[in-house]
Amino acid sequence: MLPVAELHLHIEGTLEPELLVTLAARNGVPLPTTDLGELRARYRFASLRSFLDLYYESMRVLRTEQDFYDLASAYLTRAKAAGVRRAEIFFDPQSHTGAGVPIEAVFTGLSAALADDDTGISADLVMCFLRDLGPDAAMDTLEAALPFREKFIGVGLDSTEIGYPPALFRDVYRRAAAEGLRLVAHAAEEGPPDYVTEALDVLGAERIDHGVRSMEDPSLVARLRDERVPLTVCPLSNVALRVVPTMRAHMLPAMLDAGLMVTVNSDDPAYFCGYVDDNFAAVREEFGLPDETLAGLARNSFAASFAPDLDKQKWKAEVDAWLTGRDGHDRMS
Repeated sequence: MLPVAELHLHIEGTLEPELLVTLAARNGVPLPTTDLGELRARYRFASLRSFLDLYYESMRVLRTEQDFYDLASAYLTRAKAAGVRRAEIFFDPQSHTGAGVPIEAVFTGLSAALADDDTGISADLVMCFLRDLGPDAAMDTLEAALPFREKFIGVGLDSTEIGYPPALFRDVYRRAAAEGLRLVAHAAEEGPPDYVTEALDVLGAERIDHGVRSMEDPSLVARLRDERVPLTVCPLSNVALRVVPTMRAHMLPAMLDAGLMVTVNSDDPAYFCGYVDDNFAAVREEFGLPDETLAGLARNSFAASFAPDLDKQKWKAEVDAWLTGRDGHDRMS
């Protein structure tokens, strides 16, 4: 299995129907159905908004520290099977505190799962702000999270893009930077390429999550290439949310041809029918990517991570071993 870092993964988006039903029963939360097939059939989306509506509805089952622990533990187990060596995991505290869940339960449950994990995955948490709730709510969330500063390494910006440009969040990102937090932001998934420029210049983002619409602006593409700005692309998510009509229409080959620092990730895998290994398999099959290109994507993921340099060197050596077939593991064919 190809070793990779997963840099664009929302932990709430790993809530598989089986765990959804279990947590709903545990917490007395009614569901429209408990039939797993019917629940999976609901995971068909016409847009980002239609996905988010179901996403937030499903999150209602997450109520206690144990729920968040179980959610993160289940992801790490699946990630190990996908070849993940490093995971920088997004989570949305506002989605939970708005439903009456104490922020302490979110932090404590997730961080305990990472601490107790025996898969060998290096993992850290990145707290995201819901952009549609506005910058004041984001600042309030950051202030509420700072007592748990040792439990997360960075901040991000997610949810509905249209109408909520990155520049609105200038002050909260400056506050986060002053606390030594790493900075990432969703941009140019549904929003315009200008949102990428704002995220870089106004927020100081070190990575751009998605960024696929950057390809519409040649000058931005040149900048991203020259500055080696990492882009955390999620191919199966882009198809599921109609960012592109089919995998064949995806920008990934053009992004690679342009020399961009692309990584492949899963976004919300329970909803988009694919973890990171499934995303690699999909782009390999659709575009006929050779092993050297797949290895390059994996190397990009480690280089773009916020892990220590010694770990990055170790994981890149694993990629080299995978490529030459010296590690004794099955390789992608």
